[in-house]
Amino acid sequence: MKRILAGLAIAILLILAAGLAFLPGVLESRINRVADHQPYPVPEDAQTLHDRLAVVDLHADTLLWARDPLKRGSRGHVDVPRLAEGNVTLQVFSAVTKVPRDQGYVGTSGDSDIITLLAMVQRWPARTWDSLLERALYQSEKLHDAERRAPEELMIVRSAADLDRLIERRNGGSRPVGGLLAIEGAHPLEGKLENVERLYEAGYRMMGITHFFDNELGGSLHGLSGDGLTDFGREAVREMERLGVIIDLAHASPAVVRDTLDMATRPVIVSHTGIHGACDSPRNLEDALMKRIAQAGGLVGIGYWEGAACGTSPAAVVKSIRYAVDFLGVDHVALGSDYDGAVPVAFDTSELAVLTAGMRDAGFTDEEIGKVMGGNAIRFFRENLPKG
Repeated sequence: MKRILAGLAIAILLILAAGLAFLPGVLESRINRVADHQPYPVPEDAQTLHDRLAVVDLHADTLLWARDPLKRGSRGHVDVPRLAEGNVTLQVFSAVTKVPRDQGYVGTSGDSDIITLLAMVQRWPARTWDSLLERALYQSEKLHDAERRAPEELMIVRSAADLDRLIERRNGGSRPVGGLLAIEGAHPLEGKLENVERLYEAGYRMMGITHFFDNELGGSLHGLSGDGLTDFGREAVREMERLGVIIDLAHASPAVVRDTLDMATRPVIVSHTGIHGACDSPRNLEDALMKRIAQAGGLVGIGYWEGAACGTSPAAVVKSIRYAVDFLGVDHVALGSDYDGAVPVAFDTSELAVLTAGMRDAGFTDEEIGKVMGGNAIRFFRENLPKG
């Protein structure tokens, strides 16, 4: 009987382990969806133009998920093969380290965290289970491991010189996709200023101040306090600027945005957002602040999901881009998908030519399309990344 019970216990454990192995994929399939659709028609001239562009996306959360970024996935929105199909020159990969259980666009508390369980289920190293810093370091390791395994397919960009080498390689016939590391909210600093440099050394070149909840640096757009930068937040901003880390104000409270702009000596980014005048959503900052960001030389990435664009269709995204270009100026608008960020979308990164076609249909010039689809981001990174 003891042997039977022992065998039964082992069988149950194996079944549970197998179930846990499949759980991350099931979860991602439900939340990182692409709407069912027939292939989007892209006229030949629009496709030809798209194939000549340097396409850049300022935000994707791909490293959070239990997928090999080098393999074409059957779920989610981004991987290197699909980036190559979409003619993406540079993808910003953002590390998510904490997500509250009941996150929302208004009144979200940081008292809970679902990434702890996700890290365990996905078999991340035990050091990541109770450390936000280690979660960020691990996601950097994932991207660096992919680069080591396939250097002809993926090249991590850490400096303006790296960016120039990436473009030279692509112009020379090799077609690697560039990857740039970013942090979704600076809570992985864990209240320690020296961790800005530790993350920099791990390859991170863009850092958000907050995500969905208030943290040690200041208030979130979606948090409880509405506060501006704390004293630690101001120290962190100065340290980011010293190192040449680009500051991302996506998810920051209006007060944090104002405080950061008041003290910043370099332009900032809002990596993934909509424009309030085009989509009256609590996810989007008020237009006056977006205008101030642009006037300071900043860059605004337009997202592809409902909360940012009040629609997910290519036409809805193009409508937001049109408003942003008219309001902020064509030199300050870019793409900021929020792919793999627990948002349903209508097209994945392999289908980005549909935006080029949609912008042509909306009356954009080829020069304007080239800037929005990636030219502005290439210029911004060339000017603001460490020279290196």
